[in-house]
Amino acid sequence: MAIKDKIRTVVLAAILRPTDRALLVSRGYDPSKLQIFYRPLGGGVEFGESSRQALQREMTEELGVAIRLVRKLGTLESIFVYDGARGHEIVIVWQVEFEDPALYLEETLMYCEGDKQEVAQWVQPMSLKAQGIPFYPDGFVELLQGI
Repeated sequence: MAIKDKIRTVVLAAILRPTDRALLVSRGYDPSKLQIFYRPLGGGVEFGESSRQALQREMTEELGVAIRLVRKLGTLESIFVYDGARGHEIVIVWQVEFEDPALYLEETLMYCEGDKQEVAQWVQPMSLKAQGIPFYPDGFVELLQGI
């Protein structure tokens, strides 16, 4: 996840279900902290690629569905420790909508992370907070208040 002594630029998708404003997220696990956490879908920006292009590419690679980038919500800086290694990311957050509204009716969506199949699910970030379950990156949920 983190590259030693490098700052990584990532894009994350704020995909909110219209009916209840649940957020589509992936579940992660930090083995050194023995901790489950949640994070929005997205990935790294490649050299020469805009954040818009990167998020379109990441969503196509991961979900295989058509999306519409609505607007850029903001930029966050995330300095963290994952599996005992320090990481530093500049995070660009975009509001994203599915072209196919039927996708909002699915309880879970399969996505690819590298060569692994994973499950994305809809969650209420404030419910996670009430349960003491981390949602990363810090500040992401606050950006959603403008939507």
